[in-house]
Amino acid sequence: MARRRQREQTIWFPWERGGGLLRRTGLSRARPFAVALGMALFVLLLGARERRRTGIRATRATLSVVHSAVDAYRADHERRCPPSLPVLRTEGYLAADASDAWGRPLRLTCPGRKDPDGYDLMSDGPDGEMGGLDRVE
Repeated sequence: MARRRQREQTIWFPWERGGGLLRRTGLSRARPFAVALGMALFVLLLGARERRRTGIRATRATLSVVHSAVDAYRADHERRCPPSLPVLRTEGYLAADASDAWGRPLRLTCPGRKDPDGYDLMSDGPDGEMGGLDRVE
């Protein structure tokens, strides 16, 4: 009797098969560019987020300096608040203008909302909306 010829059995991984939708349409060459574009957008998004956080940290540091200047003013003036923040600079309590990281002036409210004998010092935050949800206190 004649011997039967056996079929060769092979195992193919998905990336070893010939063709595919991307190869047939010519999009396999565009894949590295799409990945590079995605990475660039990701880096831009992280950069914007980090700039916002850096601005908030810088504003909190400025608030701390202005807070101690207002406390010094109140100690010298019988616990009265200054009429405005530029007065602190003219009288020598501050070395620079009181502005946040986005270039907008800080807000001083006297008496404060929580403490009627104190004061509130805040920045409008990155969006500049007065009393907005992203204000920095």
